[in-house]
Amino acid sequence: MEIRIGSLLRGAQEATGTTIIIDVFRAFTTAAVAFSRGADRIVLVAEVTEALDFRDRGVGDLCIGEVAGVRPDGFDHGNSPHEMSTADVEGKTLIQSTRAGTVGMAAATNADEIYAGSFAIASATVEAVKRRNPEVVSIVAMGAAGLNRADEDEQCALFLRNLLQGRAPEHDAVKSLVLAGDEAQKYSDPAQPHFHAEDRDRALDIDSYPFAIRVTREDGLLVARKLVL
Repeated sequence: MEIRIGSLLRGAQEATGTTIIIDVFRAFTTAAVAFSRGADRIVLVAEVTEALDFRDRGVGDLCIGEVAGVRPDGFDHGNSPHEMSTADVEGKTLIQSTRAGTVGMAAATNADEIYAGSFAIASATVEAVKRRNPEVVSIVAMGAAGLNRADEDEQCALFLRNLLQGRAPEHDAVKSLVLAGDEAQKYSDPAQPHFHAEDRDRALDIDSYPFAIRVTREDGLLVARKLVL
């Protein structure tokens, strides 16, 4: 198994083989929480207007996501794992648009198959990939808005690579590295209340969910579903 690590939008565009698109703060932690609460599927889109149009056309029930960390006008929920932990999503189809994770998914047009990546589902994601035994695995850390590298996604990429190669990273050490990073500071800033401190805690709760999130292309849509191993 050849493992390649890439970053940002370019990394997603260049990814081949089995691809893991990482967005720790917060898209694919929010998605994991949604699936834990019974969401049926999540349609992933790059643009806010696309998400709203899909909901209006009955493609999905609820729009979730963010622009610059804030819930867009017309969306039902923001991109917050903490808020999602009490949302009524059981049996529903969600439409998710964020500025990093879902943009990366849309850009990964050369991938054979795609998984969502975050610390919350790290070990399950690796197990799902190993069972497929692909020749090439591309791990892409999407970073801040897909434009600037972010410690949480870069560290998650290394964490997943180590697991794929049979090593067991030390959880507390990884968390400490992420907490020292720039993006983590938003979640203790009273001037930015939309970045809940609880979001950071949930995002760094490693292996809190025992399932992977696999993304497939269905009738022109990128559709994420919970994959129980």
